[in-house]
Amino acid sequence: MKEIDVHQLLSWREESKAHQLIDIREDYEFEAGNLGGVHIPMGQIFERHSELNRDIPVVLQCRSGGRSAAVLTALEERYGMDNLYNLTGGAQAWATEVDPSMEVA
Repeated sequence: MKEIDVHQLLSWREESKAHQLIDIREDYEFEAGNLGGVHIPMGQIFERHSELNRDIPVVLQCRSGGRSAAVLTALEERYGMDNLYNLTGGAQAWATEVDPSMEVA
């Protein structure tokens, strides 16, 4: 499994590196605070997998990195996707290390 930490993601954003951020948390978690990614809750990710880019890196993100890691593995196995990255530490790491003003539910 490929992983990216919050500092690498921040660098990608600052460098305008092409990527897609997918937030798989529940609605209430996303509404409390988010990183500006596309919101596709975990329960909808497989029916909406066609919304994931296949030609640029796709970063999957949840609260702490556990759910997104599981979803990443399942997407790789079911659809053969090889451009997926798990955001280690998820929204909690982003709030702690990058943007302390962001709320995490």
